[in-house]
Parts: sequence; structure tokens; C-alpha cells
Amino acid sequence: MSIFRRPVAWLAAGVAVGVASVGLYLFQPWRLFTTVTVDEAPPSAAAPRSAPAVMELASGDFRSHEHRTKGTVKVLRLADGSRVLRIERLDTSDGPDLRVWLTDRPVTDDWYSVGKGRNVELGNLKGNKGNANYAIPADTDLDVFTSVTIWCKRFSVSFGAAALT
Repeated sequence: MSIFRRPVAWLAAGVAVGVASVGLYLFQPWRLFTTVTVDEAPPSAAAPRSAPAVMELASGDFRSHEHRTKGTVKVLRLADGSRVLRIERLDTSDGPDLRVWLTDRPVTDDWYSVGKGRNVELGNLKGNKGNANYAIPADTDLDVFTSVTIWCKRFSVSFGAAALT
């Protein structure tokens, strides 16, 4: 008698396919081998002759957490008063549901503490390599939100973070 003539074997095969499908959806292991490169130009705004078009308010270097992460971040104020977070030379892993957060937590080796503080989400990570700009909401207090993290929302881990000084 063939193994597939038994109902239990069919049930076990169905459960295995279901578990594998959910695992593939959640972990998306192929993203370990994918790269999304973005190369946005630095922001600029028309300024009166007496004021600089773009002023750097803070900057920092990424520190690796759950995934090797390199690059720099800058908070820029444009002539119109709006602020932009600029990530330059980013190099990290691709992953599911990556976000850019401003957070009130200090940057340490403990990635877990980043998720315990307050945060302002600036949007989905545009690419895991390159240069990108993210608008900072006007009501965000940069005296409170003093660091940036690349946050994997699906698994609640920081890929890397940078203190803004």
C-alpha cells in the first residue's frame, strides 16, 4: 500500500506545506540575497541670498545591531524651515517591513532597547544601499528624538542605529 493512500500522510503533507508557506511569508529568506539601491539627490530649497539653502542640524554614523549596517545620517533644515533626514552611503541587509524611525533611545549595543522608547516613523526604508531623504514632521521635537534606527517592524529588531549629535 502506497504511503499517499493513507489519510494521515495527506494531512501531514498538507500541514507541512502550510507551515512552509507561512514561514516563507514571514521570514522572506530570499531577501538575504536581494539589494535595493537608491540614489536620491540631497534636498535643496530656494533661499534668500542672506540665508543658506540647507543647514545641517545634527549628524551621526550608523552602528550595527542585528545586521551589519554602515552609513551616515544628517538632519537638514531647508530654507523654508522644513527638516529632512538624509541617509548617505547606507549599506545594510534587505529585509521585510523595514522602517526609518527617529527615536528617543540612546544608541547602545542593545538593539532591543530601541523598540522600548518613543519613536516617529519617517516611512519605509527606500533602499538598503545608497542615499535617501525622509521628511521629518514639523511637530517633531529633535531635542527629544535624538537617534535614528532602521527598524524591522515585522520582527521588532533594529538593523542599525545612529545617534544624532
